[in-house]
Amino acid sequence: MKDFDGKVALVTGTTGIGLAAAKRLAAGGAAIVACGIDSAANAAMRESLAKSGADALVQTVDVSVSEQVRDAVVAGVAKFGGIDVIVNSAAVHPYGTATTTDWETWNRAMTINVGSIYLTAHFGIPEMIKRGGGAIVNVASVQGFACQQNVAAYATTKGAIHTLTRSLALDYAASGIRVNSVSPGSIRTPILEKAARDDGGSDADVEEAYRRFGAAHPLGRIGEPEEVAELIAFLCSSKAGFCTGADYKIDGGLTAGIGVK
Repeated sequence: MKDFDGKVALVTGTTGIGLAAAKRLAAGGAAIVACGIDSAANAAMRESLAKSGADALVQTVDVSVSEQVRDAVVAGVAKFGGIDVIVNSAAVHPYGTATTTDWETWNRAMTINVGSIYLTAHFGIPEMIKRGGGAIVNVASVQGFACQQNVAAYATTKGAIHTLTRSLALDYAASGIRVNSVSPGSIRTPILEKAARDDGGSDADVEEAYRRFGAAHPLGRIGEPEEVAELIAFLCSSKAGFCTGADYKIDGGLTAGIGVK
């Protein structure tokens, strides 16, 4: 498990996949610099990492604001000495079509889901270069390949993440920085829970929605954040030393087939 001894990992998003990734990297020996906008979620992550004995700096950051991301990187470098790994998990998931999504909502999705990846790269990559390289993993989605109806902004951001991942991989390969993305299917996260509650309301309704969401995946269930975290950890580790510029689906087979029986 100690595959990240001496490493420093910057993680955006302090719930769901971001939380699971931070805990997995910390279990592997990494010091964690975490950024999230939800103070309650930040406190929960801070407590969880402290209980495990991890070195962690959990900060309240709006990852769509340049100065706040810059300050988070500066604080992390000041505390731990550098940045070796970046995991970009922060996201919002608005619903709507091109005609029902207002301009503010569209821009918010773009600046959080895509802009934050640019910002962590802009401020974090120079620090990674000082350390001789590193690894970046961006959390995209299967909706960057094949989307539902009524998710115009969200699906567009996830497709953009795939493209930005390839661009970063090409631009910084010579600096020893590998950049990949992961594309989950339905994962048990607060975003999925919100979708389930909007669909029903009660805890029983949520579990029924999860069952229905899971049934769309050939493996017959939704995924867990910890499963995505294991893939992220692999891509951040030296075991994935020849992996860059690629996307890795973790979707229970969702995109493997076509909807014809």
